[in-house]
Amino acid sequence: MDEQDIFKQVEHMEEELGSAFANFSSFKKTIVRLMEENKRLSIENQQLRKLLRRDSDSLLQIAGDKDKDSVIGEGYDNLARLYYEGFHICNVYYGHLRMEGDCMFCISFLNK
Repeated sequence: MDEQDIFKQVEHMEEELGSAFANFSSFKKTIVRLMEENKRLSIENQQLRKLLRRDSDSLLQIAGDKDKDSVIGEGYDNLARLYYEGFHICNVYYGHLRMEGDCMFCISFLNK
């Protein structure tokens, strides 16, 4: 093998390593994005389960103890509580975890 062949092989290996590194970097970004989404969904799921347990007990008590007008008022209170616990209550993103501050749609709904 002469020097030209060796140099060409080294250049070819360098290109392959660059390509492999680019693929690895892309794969790593995808893994990070999926892990972040998984964490966000796990937190949202935990909060929803906690709310579901608590609200199912409350709804049973409300249905047995209160008349229709007070249930409507309590429904509004429940929506306000959900909003302040970090969930959307607007028709656009209902039930999704609020990740960035206040939502104008939810605020306008609460002010009605």
